[in-house]
Amino acid sequence: MAGEILDNEGRGDVSWSWPPIHPEGRKYGVIAVAISLFFLSPWVDWEIIGWPLLALSAGVFAFFRDPERVVPQSDNSIVAPADGLVSLITQTEPPPELTIDDGSGTPGLPEGPVTRISIFMSVFDVHINRAPVAGAIRRVIYIPGKFVNADLDKASEENERQHILVDRGDGVQIGFTQIAGLVARRIVPFVKPGDTVAKGQRIGLIRFGSRVDVYLPAGTAPKVLLGQKIIAGETILAELGEQKLLEGISQ
Repeated sequence: MAGEILDNEGRGDVSWSWPPIHPEGRKYGVIAVAISLFFLSPWVDWEIIGWPLLALSAGVFAFFRDPERVVPQSDNSIVAPADGLVSLITQTEPPPELTIDDGSGTPGLPEGPVTRISIFMSVFDVHINRAPVAGAIRRVIYIPGKFVNADLDKASEENERQHILVDRGDGVQIGFTQIAGLVARRIVPFVKPGDTVAKGQRIGLIRFGSRVDVYLPAGTAPKVLLGQKIIAGETILAELGEQKLLEGISQ
């Protein structure tokens, strides 16, 4: 199905399949299986350790699953860069790393409060992150930091994080930040400044529980609700220039 065009009138052909495992995670899964088989071997015979480790190995493979996504192609849509829970929607200044003049000749995000959508990824979510819009990667800035709970607001300023700026080429830039969590210890980028990405393209991953913050352009309101479960590359976070109050009921 990869690369196939599908629409809301039934065009296309789809079928369910097991999601592939991203190459970044295969080595961890193989190591976990090897350790569990060692404890289950006749010359060790520590089944009390081996069977739980074998179950953990399945969890490791599941964590690095990389399913295909059907990415909406409307020009003004901003899609979710991460699977997970919308844990925060707030007005705030973008990070200085995305606004300051970095000497590249390409301006960063304008200063001033904008809407930030925070997406919390538990260890059960897919952790492959995707580009919210199509365009050129202007900045990829990695910052070492702490590993406090990624669900907390202060994680945006204290945790290990990586800022990415995408320029659509029409004057619109979208900034977002990958933030490591309590057990995450590495943010893995798939892109670098100068790369061109498609909307929904894989741009990186964060290992074992984390968060992604998205900074919407001024004058754009979210189309998702606090507490909503969203899907990377598929859920539309916002439509450029649209501002409308949306309400939902938890039930």
